[in-house]
Amino acid sequence: MEEIKDKENNKNKFIDEKFDINAIDKTFTKYRRGQMFDGVVVIKRDDGAIFNIGGKNDAFLPKEEVDDYENLKIGDRFKVVITNSKNSGEMLEVSKSMADGIVLATQNANRLKLGSKFSFVVTDTSKDGLYSKLGEYSVFIPISEISHLTKDTRKVVGKQFEAMATEINKDKKQIIGSIKLLEDKVKETNEHLFWNSIFINKVVRGKVKTILSYGAFVDVGGVDCFIHISNMSYNRIEKPDEIIKEGEEYNFKVIEVDRENKKVALSLKALQESPKLIAIKELHVGAIYKGTVIKILQFGAIIKLENGATGLLHIKNATDKNNKQIYEIVKIEQKVEVEVIDKDEENERVSFRLISVLQ
Repeated sequence: MEEIKDKENNKNKFIDEKFDINAIDKTFTKYRRGQMFDGVVVIKRDDGAIFNIGGKNDAFLPKEEVDDYENLKIGDRFKVVITNSKNSGEMLEVSKSMADGIVLATQNANRLKLGSKFSFVVTDTSKDGLYSKLGEYSVFIPISEISHLTKDTRKVVGKQFEAMATEINKDKKQIIGSIKLLEDKVKETNEHLFWNSIFINKVVRGKVKTILSYGAFVDVGGVDCFIHISNMSYNRIEKPDEIIKEGEEYNFKVIEVDRENKKVALSLKALQESPKLIAIKELHVGAIYKGTVIKILQFGAIIKLENGATGLLHIKNATDKNNKQIYEIVKIEQKVEVEVIDKDEENERVSFRLISVLQ
């Protein structure tokens, strides 16, 4: 009798376990947002498809998630990502485009090599560094490798950066990178290109970094150059910020290159027409102008015209007599009339012939 009773108890126990709803429920997959699954299209509707990913819940794939929805067929298999735990129809919502992006990002991560550059968007931060994802790979940037960021790393969540891969574990799908190393490499490359291509009179584009009382530092292709206040304008200025502003970009002309000491001098003034050149351009060869003697030389005199142009009156163009000295013909501050006999705009030179001494 006891043997029969034990058999009956075991039978009841088996039946209870077999039909335990809670135990059965545990055998189904637990779904959460962001999970990726393989699945198959089981029903196609006008607004989307019913997609089976296994387990006890079907999923809904919106029509907009498939590029060529008209050609979607029942039985098509592909990956999807859960975007919503339940929609109004009590079905999971899934995304094919999101899954395609993860697959592509994973493929790119699989091809990544040590020392290679990669882009990432910060998803989380801690006192230890930055966190992100490249498809199925986790990405970590140690705090020591983000030197160019602000100390408050919380401000960078959602922003995109570039880094160099320093460790890759494909089995665990982990990538460790360095923003600092990539910056150093880019800077080294930029400097090499800069020094191989810089030369005097070259026009470069640069951003003003720091303004000082006597000039400013300008970033040209990642290299710091300098412009002195005297090279900013032909007009007299008291402060550099009368002409330039920090953070703004301008064209500059290179006026000095010191490769040994890694120094480059820039000029804004050199890109402008000087007041002297503007005045020279107004003159016409053969025309007569009034001027003043402003300097006596051994071989002639410097004449300044009323429009501000200056030029040379050579002794041979001031008299026909060979034994005459220039100071015997004209004197400082004397008013004269002269004819323009030659002008060289490129070198800003003008030659005169004396017509008459007015006083």
